[in-house]
Amino acid sequence: MALSELYTKYNRVWIPDEEHVWKSAEILRDFKPGDDTLQLQLEDGTEMLYSLDTSSPQLPHLRNPDILVGENDLTALSYLHEPAVLHNLKVRFVESKIIYTYCGIILVAVNPYKQLHVYGDAVIHAYSGQNMGDMDPHIFAVAEEAYKQMARNNKNQSIIVSGESGAGKTVSARYAMRYFATVSKSGSKTHVEDKVLASNPITEAIGNAKTTRNDNSSRFGKYTEISFDRRYQIIGANMRTYLLEKSRVVSQSESERNYHIFYQMCACADQPEFKSLRLLRADEFRYTSMGGETAIEGVDDRKDMEETRRTFSLLGLTKDFQADVFKVLAGILHLGNVEIRNVGSDRSSISSSDPHIAAFSDLLGVSPDGVTRWLCHRRFVMVAETVVKPVTSKRATNARDALAKQIYAHLFDCVIQKINAALRVPGKQHSFIGVLDIYGFETFDINSFEQFCINYANEKLQQQFNLHVFKLEQEEYMKEDIPWTLIDFYDNQPVIDLIEAKMGILDLLDEECLFPQGTDQNWLQKLYNYLADNPLFEKPRMSNEAFIIQHFADKVEYQCWGFLEKNRDTLYEELIDTMRTSKFPLLANFFLEEEPGGMGSKGIKVRPARPGVKPTNKNLRTTVGEKFRSSLYLLMETLNATTPHYVRCVKPNEEKMPFEYDSKRVVQQLRACGVLETIHISAQSYPSRWTYIEFYSRYSILMSQQELVLTDKKQTCRTVLQRLIQDSNQYKFGRTKIFFRAGQVAYLEKLRLDRLRGACVTIQKHVRGWSHRRTFLRMREAAIILQQYVRGQRRIRKSVTAAALKQGWAAVVIQRYWRGHLTRQIFRMVRSSSIIIQAFTRGWIARKRYKKMVEVQKALILQKYARAWLARRRFQTLRRLVHNVQLSYRCQQLRKKLEDQGKENCGLLERLTSLAGAHAQGLDKLHSLEAQLGKSATEKAALEEREKKSKEDAAKTIAQLQQEKDGFIVQKQDLEKKLADTATEMKDGFDQIKTTLKEDLEREERLRKIAENNLDLQKEDHEKEVEVLREENRRLKEERVHLLRQTEEGAQVNTDLQDQVIQLTKHVKVIPELRKDLHNLQTQRDDLDRRMKGQSEEAIAKMSVITRQLLGVMMEGEVISRLASDGPEQIYEAGDLLTAFDGLQKATRVLERKQKEQKEVSDSQIEGLTFKVEHLQNENNQLQKLFQEKMSVNDSIGQEVTRLNQENMVIPELKQTVSELQRHKQELEEQLEEQTRGMTEKIEEISKKLQMNVEEEASQRRLLEQHEQVEREKEEVERRVEELEEVLRRQKNTETEAKTRFTQEASRLTAENMDFEEQLDMKDRLIRKLQNKIKSLQTSEKANQTPAPTIPKEYLGMLEYKREDEPKLIQYIILDLKPRGVVVNMIPNMAAQLLFMCVRHADYLNDGAKLKSLMNAIISGVKKVITDHQADFELLSFWLSNMYHMLNCLKQYSGEEEFMKQNSPRQKKNCLQNFDLSEHRQIFSDLAIRIYHQFISVMEKDLIPMIVPAMLEHESLQGISSMKPTGFRKRSSSIYEDQEIYTISSLLQQLSLYHSTMSQHGMEEGLVRQAVKQTFFLVGAATLNNILLRKDMCSCRKGMQIRCNISYLEEWLKEKDLVQGTSAMETLKPLCQAAWLLQVNKTTEDDAKEIVEQCSELNTVQIVKILNSYTPIDDFEKRVAPSFVRKVQGLLQDREGGSSQLMLDTQYRFQVTFPFTPSSQALELLQLPSSLRLGFITRI
Repeated sequence: MALSELYTKYNRVWIPDEEHVWKSAEILRDFKPGDDTLQLQLEDGTEMLYSLDTSSPQLPHLRNPDILVGENDLTALSYLHEPAVLHNLKVRFVESKIIYTYCGIILVAVNPYKQLHVYGDAVIHAYSGQNMGDMDPHIFAVAEEAYKQMARNNKNQSIIVSGESGAGKTVSARYAMRYFATVSKSGSKTHVEDKVLASNPITEAIGNAKTTRNDNSSRFGKYTEISFDRRYQIIGANMRTYLLEKSRVVSQSESERNYHIFYQMCACADQPEFKSLRLLRADEFRYTSMGGETAIEGVDDRKDMEETRRTFSLLGLTKDFQADVFKVLAGILHLGNVEIRNVGSDRSSISSSDPHIAAFSDLLGVSPDGVTRWLCHRRFVMVAETVVKPVTSKRATNARDALAKQIYAHLFDCVIQKINAALRVPGKQHSFIGVLDIYGFETFDINSFEQFCINYANEKLQQQFNLHVFKLEQEEYMKEDIPWTLIDFYDNQPVIDLIEAKMGILDLLDEECLFPQGTDQNWLQKLYNYLADNPLFEKPRMSNEAFIIQHFADKVEYQCWGFLEKNRDTLYEELIDTMRTSKFPLLANFFLEEEPGGMGSKGIKVRPARPGVKPTNKNLRTTVGEKFRSSLYLLMETLNATTPHYVRCVKPNEEKMPFEYDSKRVVQQLRACGVLETIHISAQSYPSRWTYIEFYSRYSILMSQQELVLTDKKQTCRTVLQRLIQDSNQYKFGRTKIFFRAGQVAYLEKLRLDRLRGACVTIQKHVRGWSHRRTFLRMREAAIILQQYVRGQRRIRKSVTAAALKQGWAAVVIQRYWRGHLTRQIFRMVRSSSIIIQAFTRGWIARKRYKKMVEVQKALILQKYARAWLARRRFQTLRRLVHNVQLSYRCQQLRKKLEDQGKENCGLLERLTSLAGAHAQGLDKLHSLEAQLGKSATEKAALEEREKKSKEDAAKTIAQLQQEKDGFIVQKQDLEKKLADTATEMKDGFDQIKTTLKEDLEREERLRKIAENNLDLQKEDHEKEVEVLREENRRLKEERVHLLRQTEEGAQVNTDLQDQVIQLTKHVKVIPELRKDLHNLQTQRDDLDRRMKGQSEEAIAKMSVITRQLLGVMMEGEVISRLASDGPEQIYEAGDLLTAFDGLQKATRVLERKQKEQKEVSDSQIEGLTFKVEHLQNENNQLQKLFQEKMSVNDSIGQEVTRLNQENMVIPELKQTVSELQRHKQELEEQLEEQTRGMTEKIEEISKKLQMNVEEEASQRRLLEQHEQVEREKEEVERRVEELEEVLRRQKNTETEAKTRFTQEASRLTAENMDFEEQLDMKDRLIRKLQNKIKSLQTSEKANQTPAPTIPKEYLGMLEYKREDEPKLIQYIILDLKPRGVVVNMIPNMAAQLLFMCVRHADYLNDGAKLKSLMNAIISGVKKVITDHQADFELLSFWLSNMYHMLNCLKQYSGEEEFMKQNSPRQKKNCLQNFDLSEHRQIFSDLAIRIYHQFISVMEKDLIPMIVPAMLEHESLQGISSMKPTGFRKRSSSIYEDQEIYTISSLLQQLSLYHSTMSQHGMEEGLVRQAVKQTFFLVGAATLNNILLRKDMCSCRKGMQIRCNISYLEEWLKEKDLVQGTSAMETLKPLCQAAWLLQVNKTTEDDAKEIVEQCSELNTVQIVKILNSYTPIDDFEKRVAPSFVRKVQGLLQDREGGSSQLMLDTQYRFQVTFPFTPSSQALELLQLPSSLRLGFITRI
């Protein structure tokens, strides 16, 4: 279809306008070829004729249908031209308050001059991972596209941000870098992301300034490379800068400022850190007050300075470096205040007292004289001499300013280098994304060298942009298999050649700069001469000091003044040398000589159009233009090596008013930034591109019935298009899209609108016809009825007479009387029936009342007897209670007696200990005496003949000793009798106590047969008794330890005895030596006879002393030591022999006495052991009696129940156990008696043997001459020593064996006591169970007399395992357990129950180490499982359920009252006894919370890709299409070919899967509801966030679809019975209200009030955003008027509180709670599955 055919009535066009650039008008008459005018009507109602040229009519631009206005992408418009772009931007910016719009690959960003809520972290996360075009246009979408392409294609990316000053370039670049820092968090400790963002405040402080167009204008270009590693996480950054505006340091225009850093320093001049800089106010420095304004409204320079210093520190720049930077900046300010005065006409001077020159010199460490001299003088180097010449004040001022500019430029570069060093992190760069923040095309009233360079850079960028757009178009066509035809587009290479080619503007400028006397005028004249023929270069008509260049955006006139000076950027060599000699290192480094080739050393070869002239000396440096061109070439090569992304910032007005749109300014910038060029390229071919699905959905209304039947939608689209558009050149069919030329979509929309309009007319026609027919029929029917009544009335009047009236009246009277008669008859009949019924009823009621009275009387009698019985029972109960109290008191008295007896036993044990020590000492003395005996035997043999008198004395002494011995024997017998009497008395006492206890217990047994209601008090008494028994067990353990200690001491004594035997053997070897001395003794006999008398007296004295010592229990070690210490020459003296003989006798007596003591000790030990055995027997008897009492009570009240009888079958086993205990006791008593008898016999034998030894010694004295007797005596002594050792060894073994048996018996009795205690507790619980069953038991006595069958073994609900099996336990129950395996067939939460049963066993054993080890192993094992399977939903669900159940078990069985209220008696019995695990409960709670959050994160990860397609994009309501085809051309790199399509059914299936998994694992219902609530919150928040960020989702039909999908979710909750208690639907309220807001009327004031009232869950920002984003799907819908939005906004201002955030936080977590839920599972009934391989575990 030809384009001219679209100019028909009702279509609208755009016509030029001076004020608004373009304005809209509607065609009033169809255009026909040949017409010279077009009849139009403006929007204000004015009609006009638009003139046309008949030869080649230039028709005005057609306006797009309203349905296409407000598109996200400008290239999706059907008519692509300048007014359409301008209007679309205006609608989005002014009406919808949307600042971002796509234009193909360009993101157009309009500065709102207002803070918007679209840059939060929630928005960043919403755009992360999304395809470009799925969401509304945003800077984050461009950043995400760059990041995604870098990760997918492994290719570097670039984001080029350009625009005018004040358009928002810096902010856009900052947000892009913030996006990268947020989505690519490295998690390292270097915080590279924070450093990258922190570089912005510093660069803005030193590189941004206030201009007339922008309060924060970047006065330099910046390219930031953000480096990424192979995991695409930020590892560093690098920054390159371009063309810093140095002239701003020394001069500013009106209402402008210098760089921000100067004003920040002046604002902080009073701070201590800046005192030394001698700073003044900003208006007192020349360089900061030239613009007139030193402050910016709304900007606090002091706070900005704090932020600058903070970011300096964050980047790691030291305080010293910061101080140096501030010194340099302060020096620049002081340098600007240096006053240069004229001295004559050609001289200038600076006062030596100028404080600013002094401050400058002090701060920067330079000589004030040198600076003063070389500012006012210049040195010229001639061939033969050097001349110093003064300069004028103007040139001196220029030199001063040049120095300031140079210092600032060097400082700027130094700071940038430091920032790059701080951002450089060790590690290899894998890829990077560059963000280019560069000035856009500029044109001012006066344009100079800076604007020329800026526009030159924009020409290069525009050329690169055009080529890239052309390349993308070609790729798109090739991908869709569309034939590619060459497109004619604007190429700006001629302009670039004009600037940079040989003999171009830059070349001629550099050439002129080589001449010392070169001027701007001479250079301009060269331009006129060489470039006059170039069509892109013009000479102004009215000026000879400017030139004009035709740039791609506009013509720009440049003033030539200052070009040469700025290009040279010269600074006198003398000042440079002065700066080099500075004592301030930072300044000196600024002016060091550069290495040759410094600019081109990076490996990038720039080939200019003509080789430049090489400088011949250091004064001929590289010009600014040459440097800029080289850096620009480097930038272009970098950009060409990357994939570019474009952001064009637009300034909507000059007044910086929020959301004000100046069409003139906007269109000027659109032309300059390349947006319209993109439109031009797109419009040349097929600009509108729709998928087949979109086309089918939109234009199915134009299809015939036969076409709709076809199943192949693609073929259907082809057929329809071929029928509707005859010219096949107007569209092309691609693989996935249909390509349309400009205007064809508008034509299709016109056809669709016509079809809809025709359908509407048809519907209206039929509806109106039906309405009129229905009205006509109603009127006709009413007329007929009226006619009937009128005709009837007339008929009556004609036919009725007076006689007929009288007859009629008479008939009425007759009827009245007849009816009255009938009514009276009926009344009488009813009355009679009622009386009869009442009589019968009253009789029945009276009889019923009488029966009730009889029953009440009988009940009173029953109550009387029952109350009497209850009173008697209460009395009996009270009496039994008194008896029990008495019994308890008596038991306490008996226990006190037992305690006293225990104390006596302790005294006896102490005596036994002391006797054992004495016994050990006696054994030591015995061995020493045996040694002396051997010596004495040899001495007696030699001296017997000479010592007859001594023999007689010895005989007397022996007789005396025999008498003493007999006395000791008598004493022993007396002591034995006394001991026997004492034992008899103790036995009688014990018998009496036993008898008393037996009587009391029998009386208690009789009393307890009736004590059904007093069992609680008895239980407390039993528990106290158990505690006493436990205390006794503990005391027995202590005694066992004491006996073990005594055994060890006995072993030590045996060792000492062996050592003494060895010494005795050594002494026996001396006998042969004694024989040799016998002869010598014969020769000395005579001498001995003379001395005999005196020695006899001495012997008697010594005998008395030794006797006295021995009787005083003195050790005979003195004699032994004296004998050992005497020399061999004194050994055979008579006195010594007598002394030895006397000692021998004394030793014999002591030996006998020690034997007696040893016997007494053994008897005492035997008695002690016997007493202990009896004591244990008494305890066992007491326990047996208590148990029998309990059993008798159980028999009296529990014989009627079969289960109780089965449990009571344990009684015979217990009786058998008691009998076995008695038998073991008797055996132990017999063993002890046998040992006692054996010990007594052995002691008597030893005494006899010792006595015989004495007699044999007496006989041996008579036979000392015979050597054989001596030898026999020696052997006899050795044999006896061995026998004595054997006796002592056997005695020791006997004692050890007795102690061992006693220890074993005590351990066994202790274990049995514990069993008795457990059984007593069981019986107590059984008694409480049966209290409520007494009546039923009494009625079933006979039935239960039959013998009960035996019952199986009862389990205690504990699992026993060995300590070394703990790793296997954790491995099998935790690490190797799979939810899909054996656990499916198990009881839910069985893993937690098994682990808790193991915990119970460790608590039962009172093994703290084992319990602690098990708990730590459980926690570590679960942590390892959830760490290794972080994304396994089933495993997380399984262990969350089990940890929750474990936590409940620790509470339920903790023994605390608040957790035991619902426990069964069996569960109360299974409570933990020894340890408080409250700390472990907290640890398990923390672990469960960790698993829950990980569990929720896994669900969210699976659900997030489903939510938006299912809730928003899927159309669950068939026949109501909410899709508006946009024709947006998504980038091919943004689309995945294999993307899965999700529906609401997919979402519900996933939720059902989660619910079934949680239910299968036995998760508690409250926890399931919390998880569902969190999931629904995610669904609602993600859906609402997407609505807020997608304009295409804000429509009435989409609201209907959303509400339908919400109803599906609600039905799912009802199906799963989760509506109550979850509050899940409450979390969807914001989404419900948003869907309602999309559907409700939005026109009147009442609508606004209703919106404010109903949308209580949405904040003001969200409501306004939805209203602004509301997009009609059809032309019949209306947009929301801005006035209505303002009205709603005004009403919402009164709303208090609420958040101002646009997005809901999808990362928000509701606080999870773990309510206590007791389990009814009996642990003792739990079976171990064989599949778990837990054979090493034993059920207890």
